[in-house]
Amino acid sequence: MTGLGAWSLTRAALIVLLLPGSLAECGRISLSHPIVRLGDPVTASCVIGQNCNHLDPESEILWKLESELQPGGKQQRLPDGTRKSTITLPHLNHTQAHLSCCLLWGNSLQIIDQVELQAGYPPPTPYNLSCLMNLTINSFICQWEPGPEPHLPTNFTLKSIKSRDNCQTQEEPIQECVPEAGQSRCAIQRKHLLLYQSLVIWVQAENALGTSQSPKLCFHPMDLVKLEPPTLEALDPSPEVAPAQPDCLWFRWESWKPSLFMEQKCELRYQPRLREASWALVAPLPSCTLHHKLCGLLPATAYTLQMRCIRWPLPGHWSDWSPSLELNTAERAPIIRLDTWWRQRKLDPRTMDVQLFWKPMHLEENSGRIHGYLVSWRPSSQVGAVLTLCNTTELTCTFHLPSEAQEVVLVAYNTGGTSHPVPVVFMESRGPPLARLHAVARDPHSLWVGWEPPSPQPQAYVIEWGLGPPSPSGSNKTWRMEHNGSITGTLLQENIRPFELYEITVTPLYQDTTGPSQHIYAYSQEKAPSRAPELHLKHIGKTWAQLEWVPEAPELGKSPLTHYTIFWTNTQKQSFSTVLNASSWGFVLHGLEPASLYHVHLMATSRAGATNNTGLTLMTLALEEFEVYILLGLFGLLLLLISLCGAAWLCCSPSRKNHLWPSVPDPAHSSLSAWVPTIMAEETFQLPSLRDPGMPPIAKITVLEEEEKKPGPWESSDTSGTCGLPTLVQAYVLQGGPREASTQPQPQSSTSDQVLYGQVLGSPTSPGPGHYLRCDSTQPLLGELTPSPKSYENVWFQTSPLGAPVPPSPSQEDDCIFGPLLDFPLLQGLRVHGMEGTGGF
Repeated sequence: MTGLGAWSLTRAALIVLLLPGSLAECGRISLSHPIVRLGDPVTASCVIGQNCNHLDPESEILWKLESELQPGGKQQRLPDGTRKSTITLPHLNHTQAHLSCCLLWGNSLQIIDQVELQAGYPPPTPYNLSCLMNLTINSFICQWEPGPEPHLPTNFTLKSIKSRDNCQTQEEPIQECVPEAGQSRCAIQRKHLLLYQSLVIWVQAENALGTSQSPKLCFHPMDLVKLEPPTLEALDPSPEVAPAQPDCLWFRWESWKPSLFMEQKCELRYQPRLREASWALVAPLPSCTLHHKLCGLLPATAYTLQMRCIRWPLPGHWSDWSPSLELNTAERAPIIRLDTWWRQRKLDPRTMDVQLFWKPMHLEENSGRIHGYLVSWRPSSQVGAVLTLCNTTELTCTFHLPSEAQEVVLVAYNTGGTSHPVPVVFMESRGPPLARLHAVARDPHSLWVGWEPPSPQPQAYVIEWGLGPPSPSGSNKTWRMEHNGSITGTLLQENIRPFELYEITVTPLYQDTTGPSQHIYAYSQEKAPSRAPELHLKHIGKTWAQLEWVPEAPELGKSPLTHYTIFWTNTQKQSFSTVLNASSWGFVLHGLEPASLYHVHLMATSRAGATNNTGLTLMTLALEEFEVYILLGLFGLLLLLISLCGAAWLCCSPSRKNHLWPSVPDPAHSSLSAWVPTIMAEETFQLPSLRDPGMPPIAKITVLEEEEKKPGPWESSDTSGTCGLPTLVQAYVLQGGPREASTQPQPQSSTSDQVLYGQVLGSPTSPGPGHYLRCDSTQPLLGELTPSPKSYENVWFQTSPLGAPVPPSPSQEDDCIFGPLLDFPLLQGLRVHGMEGTGGF
């Protein structure tokens, strides 16, 4: 909008004021349509006249819809000097709004003119038109549904025209009926109508956007007559005419007086005042009969009755339901069976105290309520006299009777009468008893009682149950009668609580007598034994203790014990236990420590659980001084015996001795006889030649150089026997045996076997035979890489007079080469390495 940017005030800060009287005639607003359909466009123009010259001639004409400025106004100056602004609102979404034409005057926005805009819808078509003739107010009343809200003021008019020939010919119109504001019904007075002439009637709706009318109806006003409902009244039947019936109600009605000349029919509906009860309809009831008897109802029940009527057989409308009539049906005499039981005891030889019990058993669904019970007695000494012993609402009664009284009469009563009298005969107990009465808990709230029926079979059984000891006998007992004499048990579920002891009594009933009552005790949910026997110490020793206890007496209603368990614990918190038979009464604890403290307790177990006693603390006896000495001596002897056995075992087992210390051969104290197999006396030992190719080399000789030194006293000066041997030869020899290996397994050598070691000394330059020197070596022979050598006998060594070893005399060639070596049979079969220049060695 041009010029808005130059304003110093925002749109929200503009203050709208009405112009004073001098400005009231400055401009006018004209509209294309003041009332339009909701959502249609609206065009408005505002003209400012010349008499507004005190205003700024250049100020812009502004538009406001309610409180919002509307852009889009077109400004123009007309030839006559007036100014004009035109605006088009594209969518009018307000059902009612104010449009203002404004000018800026000073710092405020002044309203030059203002108009009201309205938007809505054309009137909807009325529907559901219905009419009736109300003879009470002599008016023809019609009502209808106006339809959706048009958002515009709408007028409804009830129009009608008299007609003939089934509304084919229309005559003069009847005075129109305009309802009150906001109402959708209208009444035409009786004086404007002809009751038996056809009538055309409809409803017309009109507002600023159009007109609509409902479908037209054609009828006779009398065909639409609606009667007023009748008036209901209670009717008490005369006892002389009809006795009272507990399932019937009597009532009468009175028709509306203006409708007495009309034939009509009526409907009755009734409803018992019970929860979720529904209405029941009785139709038709002719209007000529003004009283009615309604039967088949529930006795002693409150009912609500309503009635309506219609013109019949001519057309008409049902009247409204009449005001409710509340009636109560009479009570029915109780239709029940009374089960009875009694207990009696003599107070003195002439008086008997009787406690009578009964239970009502309803024989029908609606057998009547019971208001009370009467117990009466007819004394034989007074003919026709009846003495009332009890009049109570309870199910028990206690009274005194003479000892000769044998019968009383029990009845139930209410306002409808009494039940059939029930004689109660106090019979003597002469019948056979029950056998094998037993009881078991099915769950915490029920008990199953079983028995074996006697012979002859009883007609019924009376079962009584109540809390057992320590409860008082006979207090709060529950009972019931089983009329089937062939049953062998029943389930008790009434007044059963968990973990309670119940006393149950079963009495058989015969034709003219009763059997003796049988009693049994049972728990509804059995608990563990109440207590366990107390332990007593009978005897005690150093390592044992003898205990005993007195078994508890069996508890009423509880299952017997299954076993005992004894627990004992020492001061080191070590626990021990054993299980004993339930018939046990003592036990001996063995394996105890002397002078030790033990805590012992006994646990008694049944099928329902276990219970511990308070426990017993005991201490075993201490050992005597001489017993301590004997034990220490025995302990020392045992240690000595173990040590000796261990030493012998180690000495006799080489495999274990070698693990402790190795067996090192000592050449100075060894014998070659342990290395070779023993040669029998008749065998001739043949020494094989070292050059025999059949003997495999099994060791080696390492040749080492040795410095020049003088020979020792044990060395021979004869050098003729040297055949080029090295100066010093040291070898480790493993000799398998001088003979061929045997295929038989050889025993291992003992731990005392020794391996011979030696040094072979010689020089390739010095003449004479080589010499050997035995030595004490600590080096094992070839470690453990090879097995021990076989035993053989040292037959080659001989002793000279000087004590020096002298070898036997072989041939010249053998002496040259093998003389020194054959002195050590272990060196047989050796190969010499490291002396390639030793000649024919």
